Amino acid sequence: MSKSTAAANGHSLWQKMPKANAELFALTYGTLVTELVRDYESTEDINEQLEKMGYSIGVRCVDEFLAKADQAGMVIPPCRAFAETAEVLAKTGFRMFLGVSAEVQMISDSSFSLLIYENPLSLFVELPSDPKWKDIKYSNLYCGILRGSLEQVNLRVECTMVKDVLQGDDVNEIRVDLKEVLVDGAGEEYDEE
Repeated sequence: MSKSTAAANGHSLWQKMPKANAELFALTYGTLVTELVRDYESTEDINEQLEKMGYSIGVRCVDEFLAKADQAGMVIPPCRAFAETAEVLAKTGFRMFLGVSAEVQMISDSSFSLLIYENPLSLFVELPSDPKWKDIKYSNLYCGILRGSLEQVNLRVECTMVKDVLQGDDVNEIRVDLKEVLVDGAGEEYDEE
């Protein structure tokens, strides 16, 4: 799928999705992160919980993505290369669910970065100045969403927040590294005897 097709599909799907108020969405997410800060002692634990929550969301996003695309009469062809997968995520997936696009920066055949210039999760956010919280990855939810959704299409990946605007960087950057292409099937536990 070409970049322009992916972007057009994302825009079309965004138009058909029910919308939530961006401010309410950002404030609700902020409240969730605040609760995690109260419940967990370390930033590692908070980051891990955000990633786990994102993973749970991600495993459901693929079904929603394909169902909405089918409803809209769009054919989403299987991606033949990891670079195509990156483009669909950046131009179609992010646009459909968040109303923003991401840029893809290919690092290798099995690794890319998503650059997000407009992050709806970080509206109205200021991280605490206490050095204890300097390693918090506020948007780590995205890493889990990407990991969960890619696992649903048989790609085991590792996702890392490399840059964060809230930490003073000029862009939000998520690094995605392909670890394994999973075998399609029900698994050994379902083999007939």
